Amino acid sequence: MHSHDAGGSTQNENANPPRGRRRQAVRAAGTAALVGGLLAGCQTFAPRHEAQIVQPVLTSPLGPAFIGDPASVEQWLHAPGAELRTRYDVELEPLPEPRPEDLIDRLRASFSLPSSDEAALQRELEEFARHPDYIDRVLDRASRYLYYIAEELEARGMPADLALLPIVESAFDPFAYSHGRAAGLWQIIPGTARQLGVKQNWWFDGRRDVVESTRGALDYLERLHEQFDGDWLLAVAGYNSGEGNVARALKRAEAAGRGRDFWSIRSYLPRETRTYVPRLLAIRDLVAAPEKFELTLPEITNEPHFAIVETGGQIDMSLAADLAGIETDQLYQLNAGVNRWATDPEGPHRMLVPVAQAERFQTAIADLGERERVQWTRHRIAAGETLSHLAAKYNTTPGVLREINSLRGNIIRAGDYLMIPHALESFDSYSLSADSRLERRQNQPRSGERVVHLVRRGDSLWSISQRYGVGVRTLAGWNGMAPGDTLSVGRELVVWVGDGATAVTASAANVGLGDLVQDRMRRVNYIVRRGDSLASIAQRFRVTVAKLLQWNDGLSTNRYLQPGERLVMFVNVTEQST
Repeated sequence: MHSHDAGGSTQNENANPPRGRRRQAVRAAGTAALVGGLLAGCQTFAPRHEAQIVQPVLTSPLGPAFIGDPASVEQWLHAPGAELRTRYDVELEPLPEPRPEDLIDRLRASFSLPSSDEAALQRELEEFARHPDYIDRVLDRASRYLYYIAEELEARGMPADLALLPIVESAFDPFAYSHGRAAGLWQIIPGTARQLGVKQNWWFDGRRDVVESTRGALDYLERLHEQFDGDWLLAVAGYNSGEGNVARALKRAEAAGRGRDFWSIRSYLPRETRTYVPRLLAIRDLVAAPEKFELTLPEITNEPHFAIVETGGQIDMSLAADLAGIETDQLYQLNAGVNRWATDPEGPHRMLVPVAQAERFQTAIADLGERERVQWTRHRIAAGETLSHLAAKYNTTPGVLREINSLRGNIIRAGDYLMIPHALESFDSYSLSADSRLERRQNQPRSGERVVHLVRRGDSLWSISQRYGVGVRTLAGWNGMAPGDTLSVGRELVVWVGDGATAVTASAANVGLGDLVQDRMRRVNYIVRRGDSLASIAQRFRVTVAKLLQWNDGLSTNRYLQPGERLVMFVNVTEQST
């Protein structure tokens, strides 16, 4: 505006200015208007069009006049013989595409891993295409976690294809557990978890926590990607078999004059890894073009399923569920890393809750005092009681009792008082905690005969359940399956029949043992290794020798185990945390 006033004053000094001066004044006034327009435009243009204005300039014999510098503009306007040449150094970014409503569409648009016509990939494609119900079921299970994983991958600039890796690893079951002691969506083993800083203790197992495990898994994949010169397929192979196996395979391939890509070194990798990468690519190809395989995929809303709310400290899971207005089991499903009746006293101090309940939960928890988040008892120590005894009685740890009561050691004296946090409800209210599972197992009827059914062609869980007179959900629960899972020919299923079958069935039905997400018991097929004994295996998986004998016909404490021998066991996932 000041530039316009200057131009007008120059004109009024002489009613009939020379023609050249009149042209210059008009030019200056027009330039000032242009500058004003540019200045105004800079305020609205960039946000509306998402443009990045690098440096709009006006050029003259005096050089550029920068729009953001009024003195420079003023000097330019009054330069003798100036010619008006306007240059815009503006980089316009393309307008963003409309946000996909379906999360699968969003992933599909960002797939980047290379495909292949290798026979191994085609075999996997054909296998998945024959079982469309499996893909539907897994994606439905994934709907709780997939948006979060997709966001994390996008933030890191990693391939969207990797969001499907938990299908290969765990079928998106946060309570999945393998014979190699891998746990969670990303199937992380204890040693790798320690290297990645994924927390594991009596209270909490980050391998089953979607936030901690995803962070650890993506950190590991990024590290492998860098190690293997930016090859994502080699990184995925290393995730499955370990970087050492891939490095050795690369050396063998190089010595044989072969390439350094996955397909060139595939024959030198462990057998499982040879199918692992093709399996991921097959699932990716199915999701990328389901119509080619006559599949219709379920829709998953492209919005967060849960919100992360800070709790400020340890909180009882039953209380947290009440504050959020949801069932305790639903809260455990989103916070699968919580082993006990409450969150870890040492953190993480946050809770994953459905988005619709997040504001309510956040408001409610802000009104709670620190001592209101768990139930407290002032316990008078009786003669003979020890810190360990009291920790077991109140379902906590000696370390927690020491910290709360400022104890330096384990010595306590009869007649003194201890403040002890404990669960608000009975263990039945925490059906997905390790303690609830332990109590139910201890009280479950032991009668009935254990039968091993060998799956034949045409068998289904329904047909087998009808044959033995048990429920489908119960049969699935005994074998760590979901009721809709398909059966492979030759698989062994455990069935309990006889007088106790009805009681066991009722018990299983009440706790929902057939639901893969809501049940923490898993069947593990273990291959005996050199040096194994029944005692060492029982200790490793936290079961009893008696149970191993019960689950495996022909086992005996009077004979040695042979390497390669196969054992079946049923483990509680929450009891496998370190």
